[in-house]
Amino acid sequence: MLINNIKKEIKKVIVGQEELINGMLIALLSDGHILVEGVPGLAKTTAINALAQTLGFDFKRIQFTPDLLPSDITGSEILDLKNNDFKIKHGPIFTNLLLADEINRAGAKVQSALLEAMAEKQVTIAEETFKLQSPFMVLATANPVEQEGTYELPEASLDRFMLKVKVGYNTIDEEFEIVQRVAKKGFETINKLGNIDEFNELKQKVKDIHIDDELSKYILKIIFASRDPKAYDLEELEQYIDFGASPRGSIDLYKASKAYAFLNGADFVTPADIAKVSYLVLRHRIILNYEAITDGITTDDIIFKILQKVATP
Repeated sequence: MLINNIKKEIKKVIVGQEELINGMLIALLSDGHILVEGVPGLAKTTAINALAQTLGFDFKRIQFTPDLLPSDITGSEILDLKNNDFKIKHGPIFTNLLLADEINRAGAKVQSALLEAMAEKQVTIAEETFKLQSPFMVLATANPVEQEGTYELPEASLDRFMLKVKVGYNTIDEEFEIVQRVAKKGFETINKLGNIDEFNELKQKVKDIHIDDELSKYILKIIFASRDPKAYDLEELEQYIDFGASPRGSIDLYKASKAYAFLNGADFVTPADIAKVSYLVLRHRIILNYEAITDGITTDDIIFKILQKVATP
């Protein structure tokens, strides 16, 4: 199966980090975008670059800094002195896979330019509008450790990301393997396995994955429990939640469940698939208050309690 071979190629340069690999593939198969939170040096850039090489996609990277301008991302109109005329110079956003490194280091205008392109799949430069390439996926990273000089993404902007993956350190065995590979022989060469047409066929197969109506209602109950915990006998969560997941969360959970089932070789969605991807889809959409921070409650804790309480079909 092509999707399994793609994962094998990525794993030539990535040891462990299964959730990151699955997250990238789920987002790409579902026309979504992914936010990755983790300290530097955990192979986030290597992972998306490996995915691009495997599929033969264009890949570009933008290092976000406080002095970055929207035109540095989208492109601009420049004067062509040779022809004494203006022409459009496209920015790095014109690609298939875009790594937005440390997105929280750039100001609101730059973040807005990127998020608009993510939502509309098009860019306006001067008075011309350009469609972005298809497929188009943004993988944005955020460093949770260093907060000085950063601009936190507002809730409405976070909602544009289909998934949020938390990347942690490898286990000692995995890191031993990384050191051995680098020190002794280096990483293997990644082979190109597909093209855009073959990838579009995979996307169609994901759309054909069956999901029962009862499971669709199960998804909605999870979403509604995050908005109105009391209605689902979760009164203890009400004091911690300011806002629950948006309707976009319902759509993304539905799509992500189908993509995750496909990654596991199934042609139908199970409750376990929904539960597994609920953390990826909802952890950045449930907005907690200061009381939750004081009590050490995280969004993953909230999702865990919701999944325990909402009856499985």
